[in-house]
Amino acid sequence: MDKRDLTRVFRERLRLLLSRSGQNQSAFASEVGIDRSALSQLLSGQSVRLPRAETLLNIAQKNRVSLDWLLGLSQDEGLTGELRETLEMEEGVGDGGRAVLAGWHAEAAGSKIRYVPAGMPDLLRSEALIAYEAAISNRDRIAQTDETQHRIDVTRRPESDMEVCMPRHMLEIFALGNGVWSDFPPAERRAQLEHMARLLDDLYPSFRLFLYDGRGRYSVPYTIFGTIRAAIYVGDMYLVLNATDPVRALTRHFDNLIRAAVVHAHEAAGHCRALARGLRE
Repeated sequence: MDKRDLTRVFRERLRLLLSRSGQNQSAFASEVGIDRSALSQLLSGQSVRLPRAETLLNIAQKNRVSLDWLLGLSQDEGLTGELRETLEMEEGVGDGGRAVLAGWHAEAAGSKIRYVPAGMPDLLRSEALIAYEAAISNRDRIAQTDETQHRIDVTRRPESDMEVCMPRHMLEIFALGNGVWSDFPPAERRAQLEHMARLLDDLYPSFRLFLYDGRGRYSVPYTIFGTIRAAIYVGDMYLVLNATDPVRALTRHFDNLIRAAVVHAHEAAGHCRALARGLRE
C-alpha cells in the first residue's frame, strides 16, 4: 500500500476509534500515551508520517483492535485471531436493515461513499414519491421519510463526501412515467424532478450525481463505504464484502462508471430541470 494511502486509512480509523470511545481528544490522547497536540496532528492529515511503533501498539491495545486493522492491512478488527467472514448477508428491509445501513454510514463518516442506486437515489426522493413507492412495496412511509431527511442532514455536514452514479435512462423512464412509475401523476413527476434539482444544487459538491449511458455500461446496485466495506443490494438483502481486494475492485468499477458519464455532477441539476420542463409542454 502506498504510504499516503496507509496514513489516510490510519487517520480514518483513528477518528473512528476516537468517536467510539466517547472521550474528548485530551482523554483519548492521555490513554494511549501521547499529548493532545500530537493526536490533533495525527487527525489533521497534515503529515504522511505514521506515529512511532510504540504509539501504534498502544492505540491498538487500548482500543482492543488489531494493528493490521488500524493500518488498513486487514478488515478484521479483532484481537482473537479469528478471521471475520469476508462475505456476509444482511437483511435489507425493516428496522434491522435500516439500523445496519445507518451503522455502515456512521463507520464511513469522513470517507468517500460511492453509490449506484437501484432506482431513484434515496435522499433525492420527494415525500410524494416516497409515499408512492412505499405503497407499492408495502414499506413504512414515515420511517422512509425520516430516514431520507436524516441522510440529507448528514450529507450537509462538512466532512460528507458522496458520489452517486446511475444510468441516464432511469431518469428518462421516470419522466415518461414508464415502468413502476406508470401510476405516478405527471405533475408529481415534474415536482420530483424539480425537487431533485434543488437538492442537487443545495448539496453540491458534498453530494455529486453522475449519469452514465446504460447502453454502454451496466451495473448492479451497490454502495462502497470508504475503504471499509461494500454492500451489493440484492432485493431485500445486502451481500456484504469486507475484504480489501473486492472493495477495491468495486471502487475501480465505480470509477469507470464516472469516466463514462454523459451528464456530470455540475450538469445534473440542469438535466433534471430540463426533464421537468418537458413535462410542462
